[in-house]
Amino acid sequence: MLSRLANVFRVPDLRNKVIFTLSIIALYQIGANVPVPGVNWSRLQSLEGSASKSGVLGFLNLFSGGALVRLAVFGLGVMPYITSSIIIQLLSTVIPKLEEWRDQGAVGQKKITQTTRYLTVALALMQSSGLIYAFHGHDAALLGTTIDLIPKFTFALAAFMVLCLTAGTAFVMWLAELITQRGIGQGMSILIFANVVAAIPNGFRSILAEGGKFKFGIIIAVSIILLVTIVFFDQGQRRIPVTFARRVVGRRMYGGSSTYIPLKVNQSGVIPIIFASSVLYIPVLVSNVVQLGWFQSFVRHSLTPTSFFYIGAYFVLIFMFTFFYVYVAFDPHQQADLIRKQGGFVPGIRPGPPTERYFAHILSRITVVGAVFLGSVAVVPSLLMALWHLNSFPFYGTTLLISVGVALETMRQIDSQLMMRNYEGFLK
Repeated sequence: MLSRLANVFRVPDLRNKVIFTLSIIALYQIGANVPVPGVNWSRLQSLEGSASKSGVLGFLNLFSGGALVRLAVFGLGVMPYITSSIIIQLLSTVIPKLEEWRDQGAVGQKKITQTTRYLTVALALMQSSGLIYAFHGHDAALLGTTIDLIPKFTFALAAFMVLCLTAGTAFVMWLAELITQRGIGQGMSILIFANVVAAIPNGFRSILAEGGKFKFGIIIAVSIILLVTIVFFDQGQRRIPVTFARRVVGRRMYGGSSTYIPLKVNQSGVIPIIFASSVLYIPVLVSNVVQLGWFQSFVRHSLTPTSFFYIGAYFVLIFMFTFFYVYVAFDPHQQADLIRKQGGFVPGIRPGPPTERYFAHILSRITVVGAVFLGSVAVVPSLLMALWHLNSFPFYGTTLLISVGVALETMRQIDSQLMMRNYEGFLK
């Protein structure tokens, strides 16, 4: 393994890409530890302990690598861009203009990317404004405490802080695109990977301090089982064979080839988890307006990552959103129509509606397994911690899922580049 790793640094082009990627990650970590002006540092440190006990704040803090509870310049992290990408992808199925851009190839993709950037900045403005309001002590349900992190609050200071957070988000988006263009892997995924991996040692230390050696050992054993399971399901796919008929154009014959459509078991990635967390955040927002005693008590006691109600609702929402997203990302009607127009067919299935029904049937069977897998990985560690009354590291399953998925995809890219240069790759 070490000899194969050394091959990466024997290729100058690949070595430069790896070093460039690591440099961008280091630059991101600097911005994730520099708080915006106007924040009380001593009060800020007391918030980190309550972040893991708040479902929404803990989840957002996971994707920012802890920068959110530090109210750092890169505090919003990649979440505005992820949200913007999901919104644009969903809208492309209902807005004709976006659907037209999607079908235009590289030209249309460039327009979609530009629209995603503009929407990211708009979302960053709204989210940073809401966070400044919350961190001023106006959102106890989100923070888990009523602490005021901005004691010298003025409108001018708030506007400047919003500007800093929005500019930080735009800068992070630029860094991610630089990694995609000049580094290794997909930029946003690499930054998310760096954030969640950076929180793992601290999470393990918290579990050891709170639960003791026995519970810590059980968590390690469950982690290894989950790790193997995630790798197994991430590699799993159903290959649907497609054959293209031969056709004569002029004096040349085209077609006659066979290929396949790979349908991954976990085709939706972590997007259903993001959707589920966003839906569970809605009651938290409503609790700031509805001051009913029973409702406030429900939000405080039931919408925490280690409550059984939260875990059950989390699993059900992940299951539902997995089906929703998979059918948006892989439309059976669109795929069947595209294959028919290209002169292809699935062996034994007639083109058109029969192919569409065949795709829908296969997709529904695979998605059931993928949805159960995704929900189980997300809630099993939280279920153990709820049984043991542990409050630390509630999103460990999501952390493993992101880390393994991004690591495998990055290794595939490195492996393909090594094989192109006649080096032995990492993967067999």
